[in-house]
Amino acid sequence: MHRVGSAGNTNNSTRPRKEKRLTYVLNDADDTKVNPFGLLELVLSPPQGDTRAHPCYYGHGHCAGINCLAVWKPTAPDGHDYLFTGSRDGTLKRWELAEEAATCSATFESHIDWVNDAVLAGDNTLVSCSSDTTLKTWNCLSDGTCTRTLRQHSDYVTCLAAAEKNSNVVASGGLGGEVFVWDLEAALTPVSKASDAVEEDCSNGINGSGNSLPITSLRTISSSNSISLHPTPPHGYAPVAAKGHKESVYALAMNDSGTLLVSGGTEKVVRVWDPRTGSKTMKLRGHTDNIRALLLDSTGRFCLSGSSDSMIRLWDLGQQRCVHSYAVHTDSVWALASTPTFSHVYSGGRDLSLYLTDLVTRESLLLCTKEHPILQLALHDDGIWVATTDSSVHRWPAEGRDPQKVFQRGGSFLAGNLSFSRARASLEGSIPVPVHKEPSYTIPGTPGIVQHEILNNRRHVLTKDTAGSVKLWEITRGVVVEDYGQVSFEEKKEELFEMVSIPAWFTVDTRLGNLSVHLDTPQCFSAEMYSADLGIIGKPEDDKVNLARETLKGLLAHWLTKRKQRFGSQSVANGEVSSGKDISARSVSHSRMEVDGNAENDSMVYPPFEFSTVSPPSIITEGSQGGPWRKKITDLDGTEDEKDFPWWCLDCVLNNRLPPRENAKCSFYLQACEGSAVQILTQGKLSAPRILRIHKVINYVVEKMVLDKPTESVNSDGTFAPGLPGGQSQHSAVGGDGSFRSGLKPWQKLKPSIEILCNNQVLAPDMSLATVRAYIWKKPEDLVLNYRVVQGR
Repeated sequence: MHRVGSAGNTNNSTRPRKEKRLTYVLNDADDTKVNPFGLLELVLSPPQGDTRAHPCYYGHGHCAGINCLAVWKPTAPDGHDYLFTGSRDGTLKRWELAEEAATCSATFESHIDWVNDAVLAGDNTLVSCSSDTTLKTWNCLSDGTCTRTLRQHSDYVTCLAAAEKNSNVVASGGLGGEVFVWDLEAALTPVSKASDAVEEDCSNGINGSGNSLPITSLRTISSSNSISLHPTPPHGYAPVAAKGHKESVYALAMNDSGTLLVSGGTEKVVRVWDPRTGSKTMKLRGHTDNIRALLLDSTGRFCLSGSSDSMIRLWDLGQQRCVHSYAVHTDSVWALASTPTFSHVYSGGRDLSLYLTDLVTRESLLLCTKEHPILQLALHDDGIWVATTDSSVHRWPAEGRDPQKVFQRGGSFLAGNLSFSRARASLEGSIPVPVHKEPSYTIPGTPGIVQHEILNNRRHVLTKDTAGSVKLWEITRGVVVEDYGQVSFEEKKEELFEMVSIPAWFTVDTRLGNLSVHLDTPQCFSAEMYSADLGIIGKPEDDKVNLARETLKGLLAHWLTKRKQRFGSQSVANGEVSSGKDISARSVSHSRMEVDGNAENDSMVYPPFEFSTVSPPSIITEGSQGGPWRKKITDLDGTEDEKDFPWWCLDCVLNNRLPPRENAKCSFYLQACEGSAVQILTQGKLSAPRILRIHKVINYVVEKMVLDKPTESVNSDGTFAPGLPGGQSQHSAVGGDGSFRSGLKPWQKLKPSIEILCNNQVLAPDMSLATVRAYIWKKPEDLVLNYRVVQGR
């Protein structure tokens, strides 16, 4: 299963089991910055002769390619149609369509990976599928709350098909070679027994206790025409299932009544099924590459297929043969849409072109050429919506009601019947002229991030988006702190380089078009900084701040507030959750835990860790039940507990407990420079926190030089008391909290003046031991520092 954080070793291995991760997705779409007039005059293409501004909200757009489209015409006469878009950013959006504008009225957020397809079922149900291996159902008129999560696929779910006149039937196919037929009425009916296949999503949008799906509501269609049972899952639900295609499924289509289903994929054949019984009726051969798009006419007599072999084929299912082949495209065909009468087909694909073809006369027209490959099409009255790998959606004139009007303009060509014959024709100079140069109008998206670099300070990430803009993100606050515009990414990266060494406490990817920041325990707790370096006012400057802990507190600040409102402050203060004993027991048995003694056990969030509430990040994670989920941090309602969050996350935020951290200390030797007359007494190897600054080492040397006798902070053997128990061969150079106890003045004012060197290079006082080891020492052996008195200061 391709789930966030679910991978791990669960057998009887001696290796520790990998814990579930917490991911947060940053969002740069700040609605307060939108100029709905001046901005959209640049990005929206109004109809010719219309100079009015067209209101639409740039900040609401997707930030990655659009994989699917669905036009919804509600039965209620409110005067508006709606367009649903599903994106590679993991969300779906509902657009309210006016005559010349589109306004985003809801964002549907629950999938944790690309949304690959979406279909409408019945009067107001939207069904989506995703690379997260799930299907999800939504109320079309809701504010974006998922009503059910359907789990049965073993790999990415790539395609859906619905029966227009039978609102209960939806089919799904995926890369696992499975095709499932769902009875939505049965699937969405609450039943008392829990199920692995279907989960009810609570009001907070997180997979809840779940309702079972009756066995009859789910079928797997098998290429071998046999049906068998899955092994019974833990909750006792045993759906009817079978082996599906031998290879991946990329396309599905169903007739209006739901009595016929066709599927296609990398096997290069069109399979025809009876979805009511799961029986195979025929297999149609002809394509020579992956089948990417399928259409059935309303009766189920004719089928259209589009393939990566560049061909469109028309099949007569009654005759069980291909009756026409259309060589229109110069590359893979990825999207098809037909007129209601099945007389004409619109097609698009990898060659960036949208064609209209008369299925009877074989005449074809190039309607438009785009800048990005076309992924899906949706006819809407006399226009056609076009989705591409870009984050914007365009509507083009299509004369959907009477496509012959377009052919009257001339410029058509006769479609051949040999694969890639159009590609050869274009090489010979026969390139058609597009009918339209500009779309009717555009729903603009935001540029997606395509390049990133984590900077050495481990708080900033440099990104470059599809528009070429380079930005600097502060990931502990989830905001853009600097927009450099269109500059060289590599040059800006070199310019921002800092010679600092901080452990890699998070990882980043941009698969969803935004920055996704991943936190994995215990690695995420490895980075600390002094409060002074973070600019935290009112906190002792030598207090160590764990970056992951404070980031988690910032992310869950809204959740903590809601939790206090629901359960009272005591439930948060003492770290109790609904089954807090389980978390405590698990944390102790799992590994030796450390309580962060310097940080108060409260929910106070310091300014460097305050996340935006205007453009809040979304959390993707998984608890002990229900599978992975995604939700904005401001939509958490306080009821979420260890069933929804990883236990280590709650243990950190509620109980102030951190797992033991490796390599938190740095061992080193402190020796006088060769020829120096000054010698201090040190006994062997010293040890200090990795983040200790060199000016603290200077303080140590000065103290050893100027003190006639040990103070209360120095043991009789000359080592510092706090931080390490006695009897160790390594001696702590400083207290366990990184601070001296001897009441010395700041290093700048001390006499005599001391310099610390490493490899004969003078070290800056604000360098940390980790930085010196990484950039100056550069050896696996213990660090060696030298000191000397600077004359004449």
